[in-house]
Amino acid sequence: MSRHDDPYCLRSRLSWRLLSLQAALLVALVAVVVGALCASGFVLAERDEDRVIDVVQRALARDTQGGLTLRPTTELKQLRSETPDLWFLVRDRQGYSLSEGAVPAEFAAIGSGLDQISQARLGWQLFEDDPRKPAARLKRIDTDAGNVQVITATQGRLTGAKALLMTSLAFLGIALPGLLLMGTATFIATPMIVRRAFKGLDTTADQARRIDIHQRGARLSVERIPLEVVPLVTAVNEALARLDQGYARHKRFVADAAHELRTPIAILNTRLESLAPGPEKIRLIEDAARLATLAEQLLDIQRLDRCSHPFTGVDLVRVAQGVAADLAPLAIAAGYELALDAPETPIETLGDAAALERALTNLVQNAIQHGPRRGTIGIRVSRPACIEVIDEGAGIPPDQRDQIFEPFYRLTPHDRGAGLGLNMVREIVLLHGGHVSVADGPDGGACFRMTLPAVRES
Repeated sequence: MSRHDDPYCLRSRLSWRLLSLQAALLVALVAVVVGALCASGFVLAERDEDRVIDVVQRALARDTQGGLTLRPTTELKQLRSETPDLWFLVRDRQGYSLSEGAVPAEFAAIGSGLDQISQARLGWQLFEDDPRKPAARLKRIDTDAGNVQVITATQGRLTGAKALLMTSLAFLGIALPGLLLMGTATFIATPMIVRRAFKGLDTTADQARRIDIHQRGARLSVERIPLEVVPLVTAVNEALARLDQGYARHKRFVADAAHELRTPIAILNTRLESLAPGPEKIRLIEDAARLATLAEQLLDIQRLDRCSHPFTGVDLVRVAQGVAADLAPLAIAAGYELALDAPETPIETLGDAAALERALTNLVQNAIQHGPRRGTIGIRVSRPACIEVIDEGAGIPPDQRDQIFEPFYRLTPHDRGAGLGLNMVREIVLLHGGHVSVADGPDGGACFRMTLPAVRES
């Protein structure tokens, strides 16, 4: 299975995708706003606020009379060539000054009034003045000529490195905090929203886990689940309905077949009784008995669904006594001794007496049919609520002890049984909340044990 087919966490995927969408929208919004401001003239992207001040700082010097002068540096020449409307005004604390270009009158006389200000940006009122008028920059700097005050326009071409630095700082200062805030909110809120939205789906999943093989008509609830999941739950309910219909048809077919078999089997037994005694008659009677047993086992499968509920108290001692009395003639005729080991006081469990009798009968008949036709078959009832059937046959191989309880499974291909008896025992015991197992008998052979819930004494 590829990586894309593996199960994934919806909360994590939604969180990351929402964060990616928010980041993309934030970047697009910043780009649109900056583009709109640039197009309208409010953002002069090509102007560098400190370019003129930086060039003047490196070019400023003193002449022989102590006045201010500019050295003809390469940067100064380039600045003059690329900025035709260049202007700046330099003043020191001794009263010397130096200017270049047409200094606007509104800025020419303010320097002395701002001697105590280290830096300032002098701009225009937004939406009322001409946005194309460059703002003025005032800054006090240290140069080779000493500490001076420089007033100039925000002129000069912005270099690529400085533009990248300014853009990065703007993103870190504005966009990144917003993205971090939205990302934090997304990772906190998304799991809560998903958990709340899928709360009903968790309830539906619990209902699905409780569906039992013997439970007919079970359906999953579609209440309080997202509309996107309703088609899936509806499809599961439809599949359950089809399974119920198929199970009902199967049940009806097996029951009808078993009932139809009983009549010809009874007729066959009647005709066999009229045959002359002999080995052939004995074999035919045994084969007819096998057919009758198979038909009864098929009917027993149908009776499982009709066990009385709620269960009532059942005395396992009386169940064992009844089965021993019924099957003793059959066991003796087959060459066995049938022994019952049960206490005199009752041992009770909650259940269906008829179903438990059928289960014990199947175990004893299984021992009679598959044993060596000698020895003893024992029925033992013990506390808290356990019934064992012990024979002296060949036993069950350890690697097949789980498989023998599957329907139609046979230890050998030529086994005379139908493979339904032990499966019937397991289904009845499971229906009563117990379990059945097989182990080695004390004197060889097999020991089948039915363990059932005991009734607690008040």
